[in-house]
Amino acid sequence: MPTPYEKQAERDIRVMIVDDHEVVRRGIAEIVDRSDGLTVVAEAGSVAEAVRRAPLVRPEVVLVDLQLPDGTGIDIITALREHVPAARPIVLTSFDDDDALAAALHAGAKAYLLKTVRGAEIADVVKAVASGRTLLDERTVTRRRADHDDPTADLTPSERKVLELIGDGMSNREIGERLGVAEKTVKNHITALLSKMGLQRRTQVAAWVAGQRAAGWRS
Repeated sequence: MPTPYEKQAERDIRVMIVDDHEVVRRGIAEIVDRSDGLTVVAEAGSVAEAVRRAPLVRPEVVLVDLQLPDGTGIDIITALREHVPAARPIVLTSFDDDDALAAALHAGAKAYLLKTVRGAEIADVVKAVASGRTLLDERTVTRRRADHDDPTADLTPSERKVLELIGDGMSNREIGERLGVAEKTVKNHITALLSKMGLQRRTQVAAWVAGQRAAGWRS
């Protein structure tokens, strides 16, 4: 027989939250649970945990961070399409990055929120997405990207090759083997291209390439 919690979850929009920072995750969960018509049915702190738990709890909406210890929110969105196709993903991140936004949209995200938003706005967006709305479209992303110069303009040919191979999902060791250089050399190339592109993490590079490829980019 269903518990009171399960009965409530059946009536409310079922929400799952994925963020590796426990304090942040608990804060978001509190906001969601406090909102009428929403119930948190699961939390996860990694891609692996999210992929394992989502099919068990069947969330209707999944709030995902982009940066996770074992991958990215894009990985989760992709896995949800296969294992919980009815789930509607929302990216909730600290990164106001046009190319990450484009990659998230291409993967299937229905909204892209920054963690600076008010709690009430998170609840409103969850309800809107659960009702079938998509709060982003490709034209919006294209217009935003058009306002920015090409961040790869100053990359050397070697750095461009490394950029492409990161986009292909290769590790530093695999890139080194492909290009015939030491892994340390690959790391140096990555450090340089991060600086030139104004990025901080390797995962941001992968998200940037995914977004550009979705728009037909080739280096």
